[in-house]
Amino acid sequence: MSAGPVIALHGGAGVNPARNYAEVEAHLHDLARRMKARLIAGLGALDAVCEAVFDMEQSGLYVAGRGSGPNREGAHEFDASLMCGATGRAGAVAAIQNVLSPVSAARAVLEETPHVLLAGAGATQFARAAGLAPLPQDAGWFRLAVGVAPEDLLEPQAHGTVGAVARDANGRLAAATSTGGTFGKLAGRVGDTPIPGIGTWADRQVAISCTGVGEAFILAGGAGDVAAHMRYGGATLETAAHALLARVAALGGDGGLIAIDSNGHVAMPFNSKGMKRAVAGLGRATQVAIT
Repeated sequence: MSAGPVIALHGGAGVNPARNYAEVEAHLHDLARRMKARLIAGLGALDAVCEAVFDMEQSGLYVAGRGSGPNREGAHEFDASLMCGATGRAGAVAAIQNVLSPVSAARAVLEETPHVLLAGAGATQFARAAGLAPLPQDAGWFRLAVGVAPEDLLEPQAHGTVGAVARDANGRLAAATSTGGTFGKLAGRVGDTPIPGIGTWADRQVAISCTGVGEAFILAGGAGDVAAHMRYGGATLETAAHALLARVAALGGDGGLIAIDSNGHVAMPFNSKGMKRAVAGLGRATQVAIT
């Protein structure tokens, strides 16, 4: 446990143990190390989670941003959300298209509007008006995420997400999550990722980012259920996190989450075959794992 700055990352719970994730492990280790240094130097928690998720979106290594798959209409629709624990404010976009960085669009919603969530064409129009970069015109910009084979794009409910949670030097917490959604999804499908309180949550006690079958996380109560177990029931971070995953499993879903509490405790449980994850912080060695 570290009472100083700490960051945890996930690259999604959609893992096939038979495939090689060495490139992901190297990227997560380097990103966690870099973000640890930035936090120790004074970077705020909200800036840290946004920077980390932006990096993962642009890498193409995960099912978010550049590594996203198309929906059944052949279009790429993205979901993202972020939340600042110190202010209790959140921003999110759902089914947004033609934006380079979904998490940046979510942050613009938080900072430039009175709203929490913008969706579909309205979210895309807002991103243009806010001056956010569109997708590159290069048809080859999108790529298959590491561990994803072409046949996986036809598998129902195959999923992937990226997320980050952080505690900064002032004890402030924040969380951010981004995804390209499930492969072969219906146009307009929205999972848990862009819903504050479900895919993402941060308050003064805990910050959480979820990954997995979004429909099951929505029905199970999501990240807000973890926070409620801690706030009203006095549960520990680990106990509350595992309770949510038990509800997800009972609904036929799988996945995982990363979470940090106000004391710097970190939990990264999952009930899938693996979850790409990393943690680093003051006085804490950088750790990376897949299964």
